[in-house]
Amino acid sequence: MHPDWNIIHGDCIEVMRGMADNSVDATVVDAPYGDTSLGWDRRVNGWIAEVARVMKPAASIWVFGSMRFLAPLFAEFESAGFKYSQDIVWEKQNGTGFHNDRFRRVHEHAVLFYRGAWADVHHDTQYTLDATAKVVRRKTRPTHTGHIEMGRYVSEDGGPRMMRSVLQVRNEHGKAVHPTQKPVDLILPLVRYSTPSGGVVLDPFAGSGSTGVACVQSGRKFIGVELDADYVAIARARIAHEYLKDI
Repeated sequence: MHPDWNIIHGDCIEVMRGMADNSVDATVVDAPYGDTSLGWDRRVNGWIAEVARVMKPAASIWVFGSMRFLAPLFAEFESAGFKYSQDIVWEKQNGTGFHNDRFRRVHEHAVLFYRGAWADVHHDTQYTLDATAKVVRRKTRPTHTGHIEMGRYVSEDGGPRMMRSVLQVRNEHGKAVHPTQKPVDLILPLVRYSTPSGGVVLDPFAGSGSTGVACVQSGRKFIGVELDADYVAIARARIAHEYLKDI
């Protein structure tokens, strides 16, 4: 086991039962949605209660999913002491359609739930450096001080801009090693937003380890749980490769 990250092979509920209470700063979950008839796509019951136990009193959890998957979870999270904070929409460059009589689905949601006082929950606003120059005028002109130009200001190209709630990140089609593999660039701002530097992030459905890679890149510690032994090996290799790049 590495001191900064670990992928544990086993059932997530059983593994979490062996973890200490109040030991996790934030959680990222991409559980099976139960949207398809595929053998691996079966909803897992009981994981919310175990996640709630291992998380710190003031902490947050990101949950990926379709609205069909997420909607029933709101009441369960509320029962576990969590509140809804916000939701992010991941817009892919393409998508899937299960029925030909509906809009083609090209997005997924990531919903943030939190527990405790919001002021005590770590949340670090994320920015992108892609603002475009524009002139912004004040609603009222300032009292005359000899600086007539103070009635407006001009921003600069490439300046900071608060990250928007719709994230356009290419999916992993053609290079993914897991059927629901999330891009690291999608998970990275979520980890940075909700976890202090050096904090512990839990992913109970670790898959091929994208959350772990994001944690290594951002200086967070990581605990992942994965039921499939093949994906455990893949996740360990991906995270180890990323870790060695930073040494």
